[in-house]
Amino acid sequence: MTTLPERTGGQLIVDCLQAQGVEHMFCVPGESYLAVLDALQDASINVTVCRQEGGAVMMADASARLTGRPGIAMVTRGPGATNASAGIHIAEHDSVPLILFVGQIESGMKERGAFQEMDYKAYFGSTAKWVTEITDPARVPEIISRAFHVAMQGRPGPVVIALPEDMLVATAQVAAGPRVEPVETWPGLTQMAELQKLLWAAKHPVVILGGSGWSEKARASIIRFAERFNLPVATSFRRAMLFDGDNQNYAGEIGIGPNPKLKARIEGADLVLLIGGRMAEMPSQAYTLFDIPVPKQKLVHVHADAEELGRVYHPTLGIHASPRAFAASVETLQPPQTIAWADARKAAREDFLGWTDTIPTVPGDFQIGEAVRWLRDRIPHDTVITNGAGNYAIWPGRFLRFRNYGTQVAPNSGSMGFGVPAAVGAKRTFPNRMVIAFAGDGCFLMNGQEFATAVQYDLPIICIVVDNGIYGTIRMHQEREYPGRVSATQLKNPDFAAYARAFGGHGETVCKTEDFSPAFERAVASGKPSIIHCFLDPEAISPTTTLTKIRDNALRPKDWAISP
Repeated sequence: MTTLPERTGGQLIVDCLQAQGVEHMFCVPGESYLAVLDALQDASINVTVCRQEGGAVMMADASARLTGRPGIAMVTRGPGATNASAGIHIAEHDSVPLILFVGQIESGMKERGAFQEMDYKAYFGSTAKWVTEITDPARVPEIISRAFHVAMQGRPGPVVIALPEDMLVATAQVAAGPRVEPVETWPGLTQMAELQKLLWAAKHPVVILGGSGWSEKARASIIRFAERFNLPVATSFRRAMLFDGDNQNYAGEIGIGPNPKLKARIEGADLVLLIGGRMAEMPSQAYTLFDIPVPKQKLVHVHADAEELGRVYHPTLGIHASPRAFAASVETLQPPQTIAWADARKAAREDFLGWTDTIPTVPGDFQIGEAVRWLRDRIPHDTVITNGAGNYAIWPGRFLRFRNYGTQVAPNSGSMGFGVPAAVGAKRTFPNRMVIAFAGDGCFLMNGQEFATAVQYDLPIICIVVDNGIYGTIRMHQEREYPGRVSATQLKNPDFAAYARAFGGHGETVCKTEDFSPAFERAVASGKPSIIHCFLDPEAISPTTTLTKIRDNALRPKDWAISP
């Protein structure tokens, strides 16, 4: 009989992560988990040292989105944990599998108000799927195994594990445990037969893809399904990579400011097949796209979490299944001999092309839409595109074309500051792929310090910083609700190209449309992390309107106003 070695809790954590196939970990070091940092010295895990805990968690989030396995982040207690919480909220909102390890005070000091003491269960309880604490080093394999199951199964999401200092130096003789694979929930044969009946009876069906828990294989199966049934397919908010943008069945993204024709098509559908998504506020157009609780369209809702089925919308047919399992099952469905919606599918595609190929001119010398269209035709199809939140994100969302799986990393949560750390995490995970981060001027500086991380690890990400000197989205809402009363939305920005050079990267400045392509090519040729500082007229608040138009419309007398 083989005797297991005596290992510290810190060593066990690292060994268990290696047993789970973890290749990358993102951290900000802290004295509260020195024993783990020491154990990592002898491990095969690539450790990325970050500049702020929120950035570390966002990097882990990006890695998880691109691999399907939980991203791993490690931070210190107290302020480290609170900084990390922004990333946990994103992972919860976006259904991303993630495990955050947080340092904790010694067990014997609890409830004394010890240095940086926090109750993590109370703090993370509303955002994490599970919050726990190691109380015995012998239970480390059990806790980490469960954490991987919880993070990946049902609706994926984040798990938080607290690490008391004394538990990391205490020892135990236990095995690391086997690699965890998520348990898939499969649709029943009866449900698939009912789905086929609904499809055969439909006249105006639409498919909407969303959520997480997908794979390249599942995506390919859904594409084949759509082609066999000649179905128009839309993707949910910031989930465009779930379908090939060049495919003739693709009808566009239903998110913020969608194509009005796509919105009308979904509203007029007699059958909506929603796979993986929840149709939360943004894709549902503030919960107006479907009646609540019973949509007027027949709704087939496929989701991996039973609690999401009927939570907001009562489905005609609810299918409790993961996207991967459902995608495998649709291979058995047979299309009707005559497809009644063939012309509608063709029209949906034409609407999409009209929406994405026509680039409206906006005020100013820099036409961001033209720059994005140039990128669409230039960059490799496996390029990873990241962004945070802000009106600048409308242009890449609308005018880029996501052709491959695993090419879009963007927050449903609307979190600013996400794009730069997400780009670092993506490039660290896939160093041979091009990675481009779009960021607004306000968005960039919320986590722009992680550009230093890109320089430290020689990760040639390209950050396109769109500078209009304002918090654009808030200013847009401000002009609509309080026209002409500008408050707390102006920004005075640094020279972002000089910022890049100060860190040891490459910097470019773009003031005119024609400057963009040569600046981008120089950034690529530099082989360095790069920032392309693009100046956008603040009036160019979206492809379809300006701040002045929004203000004038808000000031215009309403029909019901009584004339003096």
